[in-house]
Amino acid sequence: MSEQSVTEALRAWRGGDAHAQEELLRLVYPELHKRAERLLSRERGGHTLQPTALIHELYLRLVDQRQAQWQDRAHFFAISARLMRRVLLDHARKHKATKRGGQAHLVPLDLVGEPPADLGAQDAAELEALDEALAELARLDADAAAVVELRFFGGLSVEETASMLGSSTATVGRQWRAARAWLHARMAGDPATP
Repeated sequence: MSEQSVTEALRAWRGGDAHAQEELLRLVYPELHKRAERLLSRERGGHTLQPTALIHELYLRLVDQRQAQWQDRAHFFAISARLMRRVLLDHARKHKATKRGGQAHLVPLDLVGEPPADLGAQDAAELEALDEALAELARLDADAAAVVELRFFGGLSVEETASMLGSSTATVGRQWRAARAWLHARMAGDPATP
């Protein structure tokens, strides 16, 4: 999939070309599926959301983004990472709402290292806490929040994230380390964290 062909399909879709949406899906589906598999491989055992279902839900939400002013492939995948985050959060909330008995417990997500191997072992309350902390981080530093979203929810490497954001790997690496530290402190309830 070339960056130019995705960008052209996005612009044609934005321009009202009905066939462009199908072409775009054909171009990006393999990459989105790979990212969904990577993200869901970290989910708890017995997770009911499968990569194909995640992509289908993502697609439905992308269709609602018709008025988005798609800039390029990087913009598309950034929006996709954000929407995957929303799909997972909504799924976790629904799962929590249908659970019978027992109390949800909050154990901070491990954001100290790479994205955790057991993300799905975290419950809905943890995902909600991460979502709130990430929204707060976005108000303070939108670039750092975008790095977390792409790395944690999009499953991108530092190099891929830098490419998507048009930044250097050194800058993304610094933002990733700082954002992880901030989120870890925030989710641990550190009063010194704004």
